[in-house]
Amino acid sequence: MVKNHDCGDSSCPLPGATVKDAVAGVAAPAAVAAKGAVLHYIYDPMCGWCYGAAPLLQAAGEVDGLTIELHGGGMMTGSNRKQISTQLRNYVMQHDHRIAAMTGQPFGDDYFNGLLLDTAAVLDSGPPTTAILAAEAIAGRGLAMLARIQAAHYVQGLRVAETAVLHTLAVEIGLEPVLFDSKFAELGEAATHAHIAASRALLARVGGQGFPTFGLQRGAQIEMLDAGRFFGQAEAWKAVLRR
Repeated sequence: MVKNHDCGDSSCPLPGATVKDAVAGVAAPAAVAAKGAVLHYIYDPMCGWCYGAAPLLQAAGEVDGLTIELHGGGMMTGSNRKQISTQLRNYVMQHDHRIAAMTGQPFGDDYFNGLLLDTAAVLDSGPPTTAILAAEAIAGRGLAMLARIQAAHYVQGLRVAETAVLHTLAVEIGLEPVLFDSKFAELGEAATHAHIAASRALLARVGGQGFPTFGLQRGAQIEMLDAGRFFGQAEAWKAVLRR
């Protein structure tokens, strides 16, 4: 059994169960037929190490011929949602400071001394994952939505599990409001749960244990990449993706 939020030096594990247990009965995704390589990114919008890996994701987007596919893993969904508390704040902050030191990613005062002191706030991966799916579905802007959600959470200290906040963020990245709201409603609950189950099946397939996990696919083969080795080394990371 994996403990919730027991983050290591470069990732957070799948919560609540082993990867094998989490995907029992769920078929692994079929191999993707692609003209070029595909970088599968298994992430969670509430995962601090995924925020730390954001510069690597941005660098991957600069590699010609590389397709990036997002797979939300649902780290804080259902019974794993967490209400802000003093204990949670103290635990999260020690990891956030390490993430900042290792990756150079900024954490805002509105996050440390705003959101993490807001004991009415709930950390829930579900709605932001749905928002990312909606952004990708209507405009191919899933990556942009993920980046905006991460900045809203870790820098601005916003409650990114709230529908109204996600609506505002969608508008800020240029999505049509009514279309986003419609697709967000369509992809909520069952569709998001199915996406998370498929993401966890892929995590098991590539041998990953948590978030972030990067898998580089060429043909039918997917190679798991140790992204933690490349924090602060975007050019070396891009070289691996191009080889």
